[in-house]
Amino acid sequence: MAEFWQQIQENLMFIGVSILIIATLTAAAKIAEHFLPGMRAVGKARRITIVAICSAIAAVLHMLDFPLLFLAPEFYKLDFSELPVMLCGFYLGPSAAVACEAVKILLKLLLKGTSTAFVGDFANFVVGCSLVLPAVMVYHIRKTRLYALWGLILGTLVLTVFGSAFNAIYLLPKFSQLFGLPLDTIVAMGSAINGKINSVSTFVLLAVAPLNLIKGAAVSLLTLLLYKRVARPLFGK
Repeated sequence: MAEFWQQIQENLMFIGVSILIIATLTAAAKIAEHFLPGMRAVGKARRITIVAICSAIAAVLHMLDFPLLFLAPEFYKLDFSELPVMLCGFYLGPSAAVACEAVKILLKLLLKGTSTAFVGDFANFVVGCSLVLPAVMVYHIRKTRLYALWGLILGTLVLTVFGSAFNAIYLLPKFSQLFGLPLDTIVAMGSAINGKINSVSTFVLLAVAPLNLIKGAAVSLLTLLLYKRVARPLFGK
């Protein structure tokens, strides 16, 4: 009985921390918009429509995720769902990007559920925002290809560094706790792929960080190639 109540307490704590981080990211995005000179005035109905369309596309891409088994265990998967979120943010701004990221996760949970005790879904939201928000904010300072490039580079670096640290400090221990998979087992799964992995820190450095770097670089390249091409048919720009 004591273990049951402890499990409930741990779950509630995870939910509380998740809500706090989501609220913080949302507030930060809203505050940033007041200082960005390149914000576009868009009607509320059109804004909701664009966020909904991009979220739906992102949810589909999220469900088409796939593991890179030569790099990380199979529960770490690569997807390109941040691409429509990034396009939405480039057009509407940071708060729309956060909303798009959140709706994407909700749609994915409704359609597919969770296989990681919700930790992976929360991770996808936070780590996705760490890529999208820096890029979108820099782009809205001055809407040029150069600023878009610098923003995407910054977003990729933040994703790689923050995403890896967040995994080591919070996500992996929480996944181990809620999913019932010991950290030593997770490290052993990494060791089976790369013999140099022998701890949580080396797991993050040699498996998680490269995966985040690949994702950030791929989404950034696709954004540079596609934004101007899809802006008219997708946003009516």
